[in-house]
Amino acid sequence: MQDLDDIIASVRAYIELEKESGLTDLLSKSAPGFSQAAESLDELKDRMLRCTACGLSRTRKNVVFGSGNPKATLMFIGEAPGGEEDNQGLPFVGRAGQLLTKIIEAMGLKREDVYIANILKCRPPNNRAPLLPEILACESNVRKQVEMIKPRVICTLGKFASQTLLKTETPISALRGHFREYSGIKVMPTFHPAYLLRNPDDKKLVWQDMKKVLKELEK
Repeated sequence: MQDLDDIIASVRAYIELEKESGLTDLLSKSAPGFSQAAESLDELKDRMLRCTACGLSRTRKNVVFGSGNPKATLMFIGEAPGGEEDNQGLPFVGRAGQLLTKIIEAMGLKREDVYIANILKCRPPNNRAPLLPEILACESNVRKQVEMIKPRVICTLGKFASQTLLKTETPISALRGHFREYSGIKVMPTFHPAYLLRNPDDKKLVWQDMKKVLKELEK
C-alpha cells in the first residue's frame, strides 16, 4: 500500500501533466499576493480569506482560519469546519466544539489560552471527508500557523488531522496516547470530539491523553 507521501507525489505528478488541460494548479494557485511568504498570523489570515486554491472556495460561507492565543504553548488541530463553523467563521463552535471547550476547561485552561485550527480552512459540502487535492491545496497553511505560533505541544484531533500532520497511515486507535514529533514539537494524537459524542465511553481515553499533555507542558 502506498504511504501518504507516495500518494501526494503521484497526485502532484498528475496535476503537472494536466495543467495544460485547464486543471487548477492546486499546489500554487491562490489569491493575488500568495507568492510571498506571510510574516504574521494576521497577514496569513488576510490571504486565506481571499484564497481560491481549491473548489471549496466556491461553496464555503466563511474561511475558518483559527482562533486563540497566538503565543499559545498548546495548539489543537482538527479536520475541517462543520456547518456552525462555516456560519460563524470560527473553529469548533458546534456540538463537538462545545465538548472540546469542556476538555480544555477540565485541563485548567480556557479557549483563549490555547490556539485551535483545522487542516482545511473551508467546510467540505455536507461535511464529507476532505479530498486529497483539498489537502494539497490547504495543508501548508496549518503548517505556517504552527511555525508562527511555535507551540510546545500540538494535540491533533482525530484520524485525518493526525495522519495528515504526521504523514502516516497508522490508525488513530494506535496513534493516540503516544507522543510523536513534528518539526521538533511534541504531538499528541487523540480522538476527535465528534467521535466522542458517538462513543462517550472513550472520553476516559482522551482524558488520559490530556493528562500526558499537561505533564509535558509542566516540564
